[in-house]
Amino acid sequence: VTVASAFRLSLKPKVSDSMTHMMVDFALEKRMLQAVKFLPVPKAPEIDVAACLVADNCITISWRMPEEDSRIDHFVLEYRKTNFDGLPRLKGEQHWELVDYIKATQYTLSGLRFDTKYMNLRVQACNKAVAGEYSDPVTLETKAFVFSLDSTSSHLNLKVEDTYVEWDPTGGKGQEKIKGKENKNRSNTASPKRSTNSPRASARGSRDRFAGESYTVLGDTAVESGQHYWEVRAQKDCKSYSVGVTYRNPGKFDQLGKTNSSWCIHINNWLQTTFSAKHNNKAKTLDIPVPDRIGVYCDFDGGQLSFYNASSKALLHTFRTKFTQPLLPGFMIWCGGLTVTTGLQVPSAVKTLQKSENGLGGSTSSLNNVA
Repeated sequence: VTVASAFRLSLKPKVSDSMTHMMVDFALEKRMLQAVKFLPVPKAPEIDVAACLVADNCITISWRMPEEDSRIDHFVLEYRKTNFDGLPRLKGEQHWELVDYIKATQYTLSGLRFDTKYMNLRVQACNKAVAGEYSDPVTLETKAFVFSLDSTSSHLNLKVEDTYVEWDPTGGKGQEKIKGKENKNRSNTASPKRSTNSPRASARGSRDRFAGESYTVLGDTAVESGQHYWEVRAQKDCKSYSVGVTYRNPGKFDQLGKTNSSWCIHINNWLQTTFSAKHNNKAKTLDIPVPDRIGVYCDFDGGQLSFYNASSKALLHTFRTKFTQPLLPGFMIWCGGLTVTTGLQVPSAVKTLQKSENGLGGSTSSLNNVA
């Protein structure tokens, strides 16, 4: 016990008559200390991995105390993204993110982007006085399909930046002036950014930029298996755009949905709005409102490509086929811009709709075929 100076001054020593010794009576202070109720350090919580859930770009984590403790005031949750499926590693890891003052024994991290394969999580309990030890960290798998737009595949009238593409009426002439002589014969040469040593070069293939009225850009990562989901938001001033998938190496003048190797939905806002699903140069009109955001669900192994209203998760259209080659996300745009959101988990509402549709046979499109 450290005695404060004010406390020492309050003591009244008693001196013996012969001045041989001096005594200080601590009886009052002893009674005060004995009346203090000290809070023990909380035990470390235990994370219930079976009750944890990863869905809809959210992680719900649950935990429990090893024994009941009514003195727990709140919990602290820490998490960080990682590409390792084991315990946290010291080198090359991101810093822990903290969520404080959690009153329940469950918490949902929402609005996440799963651009890494896993997430480490740990929890500690706190009472009014002190925090206990962290729980043993757990690692939850958060793998999702992540891609960017491949600027080396883009039409010259498109300006591409990571996950955003915008119509550029100058046709890249402004960039050519800045870069100088190396771009004078650009239409006759391969893109300077293309490299066969790139880990994603196989997805890009060896192709020239799109030309003519094929205002197209492709994703830089191919779908070769599994179930994946991504979303697209169009600017309000977009006159025309298409969202879909295509086999690798489409023709220089090919447009999405006009060949037997590409599938898409097309929105035309020029003069009047039209909404249709396209494949193999055939179109089916969709008599439904055009959503602000479009969700794309691709089940490669199951041979299914579905489009959803990303806000309500209402089904817009489904293609059924047998995919025989890897697929690249594809986007066409004329006037305006598109923003692509990747690293998304397949929403639980979409999974439910898929089960329902598959179980009941579902509504298939007249454009469906076996490619």
